[in-house]
Amino acid sequence: MSVLELGDASRTIAGVVLLTIVTIEFGGYFMTKIVRGQVPMTDFQKAFARAGHAHAGVLVTLSLICLVLADATGLGGFFGWVARVGVPLAAILMSAGFFAASAGRGRTEPNGAIAVLWLGAASLAAGTLTLGIGLLTA
Repeated sequence: MSVLELGDASRTIAGVVLLTIVTIEFGGYFMTKIVRGQVPMTDFQKAFARAGHAHAGVLVTLSLICLVLADATGLGGFFGWVARVGVPLAAILMSAGFFAASAGRGRTEPNGAIAVLWLGAASLAAGTLTLGIGLLTA
């Protein structure tokens, strides 16, 4: 398989990831309502909404790149799956963590759902470390 060909698992994951972009677009529309003052939020909530939206977009883009790189490593089994799903899972968990941690009327600091953000950070670290080591040892 050449670097430009995707295996079945990576192709399926890439298809699902691309479909999630519609939700990121909806989030962008919602962000325009926030900045126009149409959604009442505290400064803290606005900052977390921006961070959640930005992390979703950046990590979804990174996850597509990681799928191509994961196939180039030849990693299989458990480590192959960590390399392929670590970053897309981080996109979901980190964004959800930002949004959920700031949910609630007038909130000025994160609630307990901030733990979801840290699970996403762990998923991002696991995925990128596995992929990086896989690339260096391929």
